[in-house]
Amino acid sequence: MSKKAEYRGGKHVEQLIIIANQKGKILFPFKEIKTAMKNNSFENIENMRKVMGTLREEIINHEVYYQIKDVEDLKVFMQFHVYAVWDFMSLLKSLQNGLTCTRVPWFPVGTPQTRQLINEIVMGEESDVDMNGDIKSHFEMYVEAMQQCGADVTGVETFLQHMKTTGDLEDAIRVSSTPEEAASFVRFTFNMIEAGQLHVLAAIFTFGREDLIPGMFLSIIQEIHKHFPDSISGFKYYIERHIEVDGDHHSHLALEMMAHLCGEDTDKWREAEAAVMKSLEQRKCLWDGVNRMLKKRVSAST
Repeated sequence: MSKKAEYRGGKHVEQLIIIANQKGKILFPFKEIKTAMKNNSFENIENMRKVMGTLREEIINHEVYYQIKDVEDLKVFMQFHVYAVWDFMSLLKSLQNGLTCTRVPWFPVGTPQTRQLINEIVMGEESDVDMNGDIKSHFEMYVEAMQQCGADVTGVETFLQHMKTTGDLEDAIRVSSTPEEAASFVRFTFNMIEAGQLHVLAAIFTFGREDLIPGMFLSIIQEIHKHFPDSISGFKYYIERHIEVDGDHHSHLALEMMAHLCGEDTDKWREAEAAVMKSLEQRKCLWDGVNRMLKKRVSAST
């Protein structure tokens, strides 16, 4: 069996797609999660889902998906979304830095349960298998998919190079001409990272990113099947892989991690809920930006 076949089965992806199409449903085995959590944690998570329900549906059903009709539209989408893919990895690594020991000398940090949960998620996101069976992070897969379809990667490459050499976010945004809505999205994430509240970061990761992504990508998959040629196989693989990993196993792990971090502290649950709502608002603004550029492109061609 090939590495590709080992890591993703077509039937499994198809099953997740069917589940994701049911509004407000979760893409992982909730009975198992409930069993693993204390009753209060489960109730807090259910309450949070209810609070964010309307905004979440607005994002999943955003107009932007219906504007993506050809490869040129997809290029615009990717040139915005790639920044969210990158800062997702930064959010993930900030959680790993806070929940485990990543320095020398090593000392045990936090609980064994949270260490195991975050390390397993990092392993899957940072060292996954691409469609050719090669080990890559999800971000590297995404950039390669951009290159395959002819999307301009100059902006994000300039941004990353500047961040690597200076660590100055605002300067990196300026010199790379990062799209306004993408810049706002990244600023929000890094403000949260700098605040250093691990339960808040876990909540954003779980509900602002992980739990949102499968339903979000489903809409794009449907459009790809209708409109795009086989030349975007890298993007199609990335989406399917993300649905499989983040919509099932990682969502389960992220919920457990969040329950461990918030525990019985009602203040932490309130802070987590407020941060998730702000995160979802940033996601909606990001899609508004893509939508604006797509409509501008249509106007320019008429």
